[in-house]
Amino acid sequence: MEKVQMTTPLVEMDGDEMTRIIWELIKEELLCPFVDLKTEYYDLGLENRDRTDDAVTAEAAEATKRLGVAVKCATITPNAARVDEYGLKQMWKSPNGTIRALLDGTVFRTPIQVAGIEPCVRNWEKPITIARHAYGDVYKNTEMAVPGPGVVELVYTSDDGRESRALVHRFDGAGVVQGMHNLDASIASFARSCFEYALDVRQDLWFATKDTISKVYDHRFKDIFQDIFDAEYAQAFADAGIEYFYTLIDDAVARVMKSEGGFIWACKNYDGDVMSDMVSSAFGSLAMMTSVLVSPQGFYEYEAAHGTVQRHYYKHLRGEETSTNSVATIFAWSGALRKRGQLDGLGDLVAFADQLEEATLSTIASGQMTGDLALITTLPDPQKLSTHDFIRAIAGRLEQMREQL
Repeated sequence: MEKVQMTTPLVEMDGDEMTRIIWELIKEELLCPFVDLKTEYYDLGLENRDRTDDAVTAEAAEATKRLGVAVKCATITPNAARVDEYGLKQMWKSPNGTIRALLDGTVFRTPIQVAGIEPCVRNWEKPITIARHAYGDVYKNTEMAVPGPGVVELVYTSDDGRESRALVHRFDGAGVVQGMHNLDASIASFARSCFEYALDVRQDLWFATKDTISKVYDHRFKDIFQDIFDAEYAQAFADAGIEYFYTLIDDAVARVMKSEGGFIWACKNYDGDVMSDMVSSAFGSLAMMTSVLVSPQGFYEYEAAHGTVQRHYYKHLRGEETSTNSVATIFAWSGALRKRGQLDGLGDLVAFADQLEEATLSTIASGQMTGDLALITTLPDPQKLSTHDFIRAIAGRLEQMREQL
């Protein structure tokens, strides 16, 4: 069988633990037999990030700017326990946060729906897309432990030497403090990305923060969104028959639970991180969600929205069988290949990406699935497959589809 050709490489960012094993299986079983795969490889595994003082993460982001499309495996963001486990030089920051800061843009996450997996929220009939701001906030914070009584202030020193100060807290004892920031330019690009995406898919756009409490920081987001909408997008939204509205984050949560879905929910960075996990889990599984970072400059980075599946990895190391859901990682590859094909004018590559997704979903709909889905499916007598057998089952369907061309 002749392989599908590529012209421009993808940026390939390898990752950690169980998802790293799945990454290799996907390439071995689902990609390389069918595609003349071209990638520029970066190892973002924790050991290599530590060995390179995390320079490899920035290099991968810069390569994404150069090549335009990237696909990323799940990676570890180390805590104190991971520093000890891996013998790290320091507690490196989130690689996702680093990449998003360098690329800017917005992360769009949408549940993957499939026959036999019904949402936990009964009235959710359509996917809910989370649009997550990809810059700043807690992911670029500075924090410190306060050892004892004293004063913590925010200090701004302008380039001409003038200072402005704001009291954070007068500590009577030990505590902790953190400082966060964002940029008007990044908030504006976030807003425009959301408005453009809503027009593209013709869905209502919600935006939510907590401006009643954060009267400067969160209110800035609210004002920039509204100013850009009024000046640039109000008429286009009216013509498309869709709506933009702002509400408080707690009100948005209540509305989301009672909705039927089928809209875009724009969130600040941390809110989007949490809410995308809630939405994906409620639609079936954390491993059943697409995730793509779209930058204003036209760079795309596709990834799985979940973690490295640490518990399964330890089982794998003990020689025990695992049944790890690889769907989100497969869809990260299919999304990247599709976008590469669209940008390069390669119809065969776009068609292959569609077939890979169809083979994946039809495998599940036939009753063959991983353990997380077997526990919640409405299909009778599901067949629980191991990590590798599930990918092999998809490969078999994909091969049949390719042979019929």
